[in-house]
Amino acid sequence: MDEPKPDTADCSYVRSTYQPPADATRPVLYWPPAAGGLVVRPAVFGSSVQPVQPVQPVAAEQGQGQGPGAWYIYQCTTNGVRDALYRAPVWIPDAAPGAPAPVPDPAALAEQARNQLRLAGPRIDMSPVGDQLVRLPTWLWLDPAGWNQVAATAAAGGVAVTAVAKPVQVTWSLGDGGMVSCTAPGTPFPPGADPKSASPDCGYTYRSRSLDAPGGTFPVTATVRWDVTWAGAGQTGVFPGLTTVSAAQTRVIDIPALTTGGG
Repeated sequence: MDEPKPDTADCSYVRSTYQPPADATRPVLYWPPAAGGLVVRPAVFGSSVQPVQPVQPVAAEQGQGQGPGAWYIYQCTTNGVRDALYRAPVWIPDAAPGAPAPVPDPAALAEQARNQLRLAGPRIDMSPVGDQLVRLPTWLWLDPAGWNQVAATAAAGGVAVTAVAKPVQVTWSLGDGGMVSCTAPGTPFPPGADPKSASPDCGYTYRSRSLDAPGGTFPVTATVRWDVTWAGAGQTGVFPGLTTVSAAQTRVIDIPALTTGGG
């Protein structure tokens, strides 16, 4: 079966006709570094890429918005995509006549792209449906629709960089102190299968009932680890992994006739 294509979202700073209100606090001006392009680093995750060319802010008193140049605003062009983070407009001076256009820093664009990744924790499924049974195998799996690569692209100055997050492992916390790690989303329980059969790739067997726990249920979490890579402008890189967490509550009961085979 073909591997699913990653979801993508294309967002970048674009030249605009924006003008700041006369009575408003002016956004910070960022001048392009001498040897590179504008470096924009939204503070969403802890920075894992050191800026190749740091950007120094220039105060309004130093001529913000004056001379040849334009205000740039952040826009997403993918249908149905809206960026959840507010990014203030920035003033970018035009290159001097005859000077080469500044080239954006691919590593900085890569971090922009990573910050745009929209990762959601897949839905938790368990079998038996409803109550789990002491000493009988519980099948664990995540909604396959949520176990796909996710990608986002950041672009500026004709340079585009794409970050891709790939789910590689899920760690289950079953609420009774038990933990299970799986390298796949898990296998759904087949209709008509033997209820005493174990999952081929991701399962657990409870040894105690939840009715003795506070609230009468066990909290179940599934923490998915995503490996994140990026590529663009002839360069590649790797970010520290990201995680998402899905949660549910499950009741575990003890039915001797089913768990021991007694009458």
